[in-house]
Amino acid sequence: MVEENKADLNKEEKSFAQLLDEIPAEPGFFRPGQVIEAKIVRITPEWIFLDVGGKSEGYLDARELLNDKGELTIREGEPIRVYFLSSRENELHFTTRITGAEAGRAFLEEAAQNHIPVEGTVTKEVKGGYEIRLPGGLRGFCPYSQMGTRRTENAAELIGQRRTFRILEYREKGRNIILSNRAVLEEEDAARREQIKSRLSEGAILMGTVTAIRDFGAFVDIDGVQGLIPYSELSWERGADINQLLKPGQEVNVRIIKLDPERDRITLSLRAAQPDPWENILEKYPVGSRHTGRVGHLEEFGAFVSLEPGVDGLIHISKMRKGKKLRHAREALAEGEQVEVEIEKIKKGKRRISLALVATREETLQREKEEHVGDYSSEPASPFGSMGDLLKERMQEREKGK
Repeated sequence: MVEENKADLNKEEKSFAQLLDEIPAEPGFFRPGQVIEAKIVRITPEWIFLDVGGKSEGYLDARELLNDKGELTIREGEPIRVYFLSSRENELHFTTRITGAEAGRAFLEEAAQNHIPVEGTVTKEVKGGYEIRLPGGLRGFCPYSQMGTRRTENAAELIGQRRTFRILEYREKGRNIILSNRAVLEEEDAARREQIKSRLSEGAILMGTVTAIRDFGAFVDIDGVQGLIPYSELSWERGADINQLLKPGQEVNVRIIKLDPERDRITLSLRAAQPDPWENILEKYPVGSRHTGRVGHLEEFGAFVSLEPGVDGLIHISKMRKGKKLRHAREALAEGEQVEVEIEKIKKGKRRISLALVATREETLQREKEEHVGDYSSEPASPFGSMGDLLKERMQEREKGK
C-alpha cells in the first residue's frame, strides 16, 4: 500500500487544494500543510510509521531523517514534528520538508503559505547571497544573513550542499523566491531545547559543558540548553577561585536547583552535585579533637580556619590572648598560616564550629598549673624560725657563757 502511494505521488503534481478535495469530509481529518506532533512507532529501511492519533497510521520517507553519514537521527518512541501531505485508503503521508518527490510550483506555493520547509541545493554565490536550486527545477535566493546561524568566511564550502529552507517570499509564480536556512535552524534548535526542557526537573544531576566564565558564575550547556551556575553555587569552599575550578570546554556534573520556564532560565549548582562535607561533621570532628587547619580571612572578632574544603571554623579573638588584649585577629595570626586547633563546639544546623588555638590553650593550662602548684608547694613560716636560726642562737649562747 505504501509503495502504491509513493508511485502515485511521483506520477503527477497535485496542488494542496486538489489533495484537500480528495480527503473525505469527516471529523478529525488533516488538511494539507497542517503541522502536527506525532510519535514514531516503527522504523523500516524505507519508511517511518507514525502514531498520529485516531485509527489511521501515518508514514514518512526515512530518507528525510538521515544525517550526512546516512544514519537515522531518530528512534522508535520519540516525538516528531511533521506536515501533512495527502491521504489514501486511511494511510496518511507526512513530511518534514518538501523534497524532489513533491516537486512543483504548486507545492512550493503552498509550502510558502503553510510554512513547510523545502529542500534545496546551493549552486553558486551571487551578489548578496546564494542561488538555490529547488524541487521542480525552480531557483531561489538565500541572502548571506539567512544562510546558517553564522556567517561563513569561505563561501565556496557551501556550494553543492543540500540544505533545508523556509520560503520567506514567493512571488511572480515562482520567478522570485526568497529563502532562509537560518529560520529552519532556529526553529529546530528552539524545538530541540523545548523537548530537552520538558525532560528536565529540579534536583536532577546532569552532565554539562562549561561554555563561558564570568565574575558572577559560569554558563553550562546541557544538550543545547544553557544554564547558569551562580558564584555561590560553585564550591563548598569559602572564597573559591572560579578560574581555578572551571575552564571553558570542561565537562562537569551539575544539579538543577531551579527551573524558571517563563524567564527561560535554569539555575545550576556545581557543589550540590558533590557530597556535602557537613553530612558527617559530628563524626569527623568530635568535640575535644585536635586538627590542623589553614587560616583564611581575618576579622576584628576572630579568624576563620579551614579544616577542609567547605568546612570552616571560627577562633574567637578572646581565644587568641597571649598575655595582652588584641584589637584585631591579625595581631595574632596571618592568612595562610597553618595552625593546630581544638574543636570546642559544633552547631551542625547553622554550619558553625567554634575553635580554640591549641598553643594558646596549652599556655593557659600550663600557667594555671604553675600557679596552682605554687600555692601548695611553698613551706609555711615556722614560729621558731628555721633550723639554721636555731643553731645560730645556740652558738651565740655558748659564746656568752664563756
